[in-house]
Amino acid sequence: MVEMLTHDPRGKFPPVNAEDGKSRYDLHSGKYLKIWQGPQHPGITGNMSLELTVCGDEVIECKTHVGYLHRGFEKLMERRRYIQCFPLVCRICVPEPDFNEYLFAECTEELAGIEVPEKAIWYRTLTLEMARLASFLMWIGGQAGAFGMATIGQWTVTMRDYVLDLFEELSGGRIYHMYIIPGGVRSDLPSGFALRVEKTLEQIEKVLDDVELVMMHNAVFKKRAKGLGIITPSIVDEYGITGPNARGSGITRDIRKDTPYLVYDKLDFTVVTEEGGDAYARTWVRLRETRQSIDLIRQIVSGMPTSGPFFQRLPNVLHWKIPAGQTYRRAECTRGEYGFFMVSDGSELPRRVYVRGPSYTHAVTLMEKLAVHVNIADTAGLMVSLHTYPPEIER
Repeated sequence: MVEMLTHDPRGKFPPVNAEDGKSRYDLHSGKYLKIWQGPQHPGITGNMSLELTVCGDEVIECKTHVGYLHRGFEKLMERRRYIQCFPLVCRICVPEPDFNEYLFAECTEELAGIEVPEKAIWYRTLTLEMARLASFLMWIGGQAGAFGMATIGQWTVTMRDYVLDLFEELSGGRIYHMYIIPGGVRSDLPSGFALRVEKTLEQIEKVLDDVELVMMHNAVFKKRAKGLGIITPSIVDEYGITGPNARGSGITRDIRKDTPYLVYDKLDFTVVTEEGGDAYARTWVRLRETRQSIDLIRQIVSGMPTSGPFFQRLPNVLHWKIPAGQTYRRAECTRGEYGFFMVSDGSELPRRVYVRGPSYTHAVTLMEKLAVHVNIADTAGLMVSLHTYPPEIER
């Protein structure tokens, strides 16, 4: 829908061009247009809507609109027993559901005083890194497609499907796994699983070489991505920016290093950063972190214990009353800090579950700021570069 504006009642739009001292935008000349981008599905940018005010092909105001997805997960959990929440939490972030499973389980275990076996801790780390790898592969395809390089998306989505094959073998599900549960994980690794993981990693590495060649050294991509959506270090804390969006601005911040959890303190890796703070720098960060996940998966597979239990026996979960208390647990997902705040009143149902996903700040307040003065053709590329998953906002 395109709507012509004939006035500026709020006086928000810049009235003067500093170069010639003349009015840059003239509402009465009909140069202002309001254009809606989205919602359409599929795609990272497709599950929410952008209300864009443009002058020519330049965005001069961006307002985000959400509410087009399944939502209300937090309130639904307050009406269900703890074990019944697991089919819900994974849907809060569809491309990377395992972090919801892990954090919900961690909160439950801390409040209930459950100790997770060592083997299960390694399996959980493996699952989270596999989820990170699959999520990054999906993102690379989205970023390339937003700049007209759909072939790269076909490459990386194919590789993501191979990772989903591993999840299907491990848990029985390709998208929603529900593998991490209170007390540990649902099953041991299948026979020969480590060998199939390595084969998949080798395939992905070869494709990543082609992605870097075709995408990162492409003159058109460089011209459009460099200087697009610059995040300066000074606004990182002000806007609550985390993950690769912060690391693309040179901020060395990663929960896996800052406050290690699971077995990350036993793994050898460094925090990936880039300078520049633009879409090009953020792309490099995520490409390098994709390769880093491959290396971490190999370290996990080689270091996992081969014996011992993978699950701690629990009381009857249908009548499980968690002691009263509250806790907050967090982890480093592909988009930044992902956290769960849980409150128990001692009953069979959670009193409160609050999910802190980085997509809320990145897709709403940050996107509205960075979109101003961007060419309308680059708004999708800008939004994908922030790596947002709207279900986190709809929760």
